[in-house]
Amino acid sequence: MTTGPLVGCRVVELGGIGPGPFAGMLLADLGAEVVRVDRPGRADEPDAGGPADVLNRGKRSVVLDLKQPAGADALLRLAARADVLIEGFRPGVTERLGIGPHDCLARNARLVYGRMTGWGQDGPLAAAAGHDITYIALTGALGAIGEAGGPPRIPLNLVGDFGGGGCYLVIGVLAALHAAERTGRGQVVDAAIVDGTAHLLASTFAKLGRGEWSDERGVNRFDGGWPFYAVYETRDGRHMAVGALERKFYRCLVELLDLGVDPDRQHDRSTWPQLRELLEKRFAERTRDEWATLFEGTDACVAPVLSLTEAAAHPHLAARSTLTAPDGVVQPAAAPRFSDTPTRPATTAPAVGADTRAVFRDWQVDGIDELLAGGAAAQSPLDRPA
Repeated sequence: MTTGPLVGCRVVELGGIGPGPFAGMLLADLGAEVVRVDRPGRADEPDAGGPADVLNRGKRSVVLDLKQPAGADALLRLAARADVLIEGFRPGVTERLGIGPHDCLARNARLVYGRMTGWGQDGPLAAAAGHDITYIALTGALGAIGEAGGPPRIPLNLVGDFGGGGCYLVIGVLAALHAAERTGRGQVVDAAIVDGTAHLLASTFAKLGRGEWSDERGVNRFDGGWPFYAVYETRDGRHMAVGALERKFYRCLVELLDLGVDPDRQHDRSTWPQLRELLEKRFAERTRDEWATLFEGTDACVAPVLSLTEAAAHPHLAARSTLTAPDGVVQPAAAPRFSDTPTRPATTAPAVGADTRAVFRDWQVDGIDELLAGGAAAQSPLDRPA
């Protein structure tokens, strides 16, 4: 049986890519029943369903052709029995299909209608195409990341798609669900990656406003500009991450490395060029793993820079089961953790359309046989047992 704080919450997710499926995965991890509505033909894509389809773990899959009136009507009938609907199309697409917020809320006044886009539902760029890199570029986030004098460095698609996008969609959905419980009214959640990414920069903008942050790369506290908050190469070509910001942690760093510098002059910027050179030379004397052994468990705030595959084997992450490997696929466990309503390991993503019949039966939405016969719905031959 599914557990978690969102048990009993029904979510319809219109199939997409990136931050939308991530938001659906997070809701499923928290115990919600998430039904992903896939388009016809998605079953032929190489990443559709199965153990490696991590963003769709723990969900159920139905196939509806939303371009057919019967398919759109079936979606509205599912929305009528849902608590949440999330979609990630460009503005206006669901309206043209007849499944926009007005159409769905007319069927279910308590529905939370979550919209995931890059630019938002309005503004000069709302209808333009984009990707994570373009969204974070416009907010200033990308321009702030990188070495001094060098080009911006792409932080995977963590800052935009998943941080400023998917996570903020979930925050908005949960807040709107709370409001619906009090008022009986649902609403539309406009989650734009540019908005969420800018919001993540709140502390940085505050420092900029106080004159504590220079609007250039690689010279600030958290971008590698300070020598005791930086990454250093080791003898074997790997790296150690140093984050000794506070005085007591910096003192510990200096003592463990036997640098021979005065720890009380930590913030004397005139000493920083020499300090950085000392740190570079010292870390180059040993391998990464040798340094990791020395710093393990200390208060110097130093850690080895691990690869994705190495991270799963680290004793701390292993002890907490932070990363798991169901069916041999390494992936993060559900987060955060709850004392009274614990989550459980998610089930593998189903084959596309594996749950079409079962979802319509369980949600008491009739007409599935007619939908299947007319091609407005599809059922995978790899359906789950009843």
